[in-house]
Amino acid sequence: MSGISFRSLTFMFLIAFLVLSSSIGTCIARRGKHWRQSRYATASLTKKKGKGHAHGHHNGGSKPKAPPHKTTPSPPSSPKPKAPPPPKEKAAPSPPLSPKPKKGIPYTPPPHKSYGNGQQSSVFDVLDFGAKGDGKTDDTKAFQAAWAAACKVEASKMVVPAAFVFLVGPISFSGPYCQANIVFQMDGTIIAPTDSQPWGKGILQWLEFTKLKGITVQGKGIIDGRGSGWWQDAPYEDPYDDEIKLIIPLNSTVQERPPMPVRNELNGKMPSIKPTALRFYGSFNVTVTGITIQNSPQCHLKFDNCMGVVVHDMAVSSPGDSPNTDGIHLQNSKEVLIHGSNLACGDDCISIQTGCSNVYIHNVNCGPGHGISIGGLGKDNTKACVSNITVRDIIMHNTMNGVRIKTWQGGSGSVQGILFSNIQVSEVQLPIVIDQFYCDKRACKNETAAVALSGITYEKIRGTYTVKPVHLACSDSLPCIGVTLSAIELKPLQEHYHLYDPFCWQSFGELTTPTVPPISCLQIGKPPNNRVQSDHDVC
Repeated sequence: MSGISFRSLTFMFLIAFLVLSSSIGTCIARRGKHWRQSRYATASLTKKKGKGHAHGHHNGGSKPKAPPHKTTPSPPSSPKPKAPPPPKEKAAPSPPLSPKPKKGIPYTPPPHKSYGNGQQSSVFDVLDFGAKGDGKTDDTKAFQAAWAAACKVEASKMVVPAAFVFLVGPISFSGPYCQANIVFQMDGTIIAPTDSQPWGKGILQWLEFTKLKGITVQGKGIIDGRGSGWWQDAPYEDPYDDEIKLIIPLNSTVQERPPMPVRNELNGKMPSIKPTALRFYGSFNVTVTGITIQNSPQCHLKFDNCMGVVVHDMAVSSPGDSPNTDGIHLQNSKEVLIHGSNLACGDDCISIQTGCSNVYIHNVNCGPGHGISIGGLGKDNTKACVSNITVRDIIMHNTMNGVRIKTWQGGSGSVQGILFSNIQVSEVQLPIVIDQFYCDKRACKNETAAVALSGITYEKIRGTYTVKPVHLACSDSLPCIGVTLSAIELKPLQEHYHLYDPFCWQSFGELTTPTVPPISCLQIGKPPNNRVQSDHDVC
């Protein structure tokens, strides 16, 4: 029994071992297959959880809720917006550079820097950039910062607010990399420094706009150059208007220099170089309107190398005895329109220099001042070119000159296509002037070369004069040709000066109507030996 039992037991163990081995292999094989599936599933789940985890971490650790509908994913290169912090977090982080996307709406980054409302700011108030506007603190840096911001935005507006007085030193609002169509909204008051330190050894301009496209300066504000100290400091260093040689007081003494203003606001001697208050250089489509420029150390408003200029409904205000304070000065500028403005100053209300063409001036009040002038041209033997100038519908009161052309001896080039029409003069010393012997220094030598003048029309010049109605002094070697006088009615008004009859020299043209007084000195036709212009003369 024991033997049977041992053999039986051994056999049973063998059978059991074989069955057990078969079960273990099958189980391992099945488990391996299941393990591989679980591993793949786990990896996928981990990947999905990874995305969810990263999103949750970016949002302060809270679990994100699935959006109600499928959203368009952001481009790979687009920055992800920062979500607001959890409610428990009290600390306020720095404002985000980008607007926060609304829930369920795809996020698209803006093309430029935006501000709190998600729209690009286009208004830049100087007060927001640190300007005080108290008339004492130097606000130059704040103006520079505001301009730097406005410069980057097309059709932006830099605001100088009303009811503030801003002390600003010499500053340039410059391009050429600024965006187009910037508006300088000038409703407050800007005043110039009254000490010499900000001006160094001398600066040619105080407020300057350079190399811009579509720049507009507008508003009801005031630009005050506070120039009386400049006028007083060095009166004899400045050139003076040579037409004073024609004005002889009744007491027969000639004033060599006009009297200077007695007031002096400036501390210490100022540089001999006097700045223009507002200058535009190398710019296209420039507009100036509404503002007042007053008491400039020198010229008030200047345009140099500009194309497409419009000035209207603005004012210039300086004493009639302030030296060299031209109202509006044009040089190398074309396509210019000036109208609806009041200009009072100590020099030319409007001065038109070389390089100007297609200039139209109308409905301007001038006085006090030296009238509206073309020139002086040809100084230091230079070439000057001016053409197609129209000045009409002008009122002049208490000015030295009315409408004038002045050139230096020794110059070259030409002035042609000039019309002065419907000019009303009141107490004007010299209403009609051509002076080709202009000299604003102590002595000028005689020279044969001259700027050629042709095609000049004076019509409907009416009113009163106090010295001489007409003064046409043309070059001996190159007479004026094509001078036309029509409907001239000028009556004398005895005041403080000797009165003179009309004067002409080497002036040729025609009288289309009778004149008052008679201007018999104008030679009819053309000069017998009219010199043909050389290439050096032709513009």
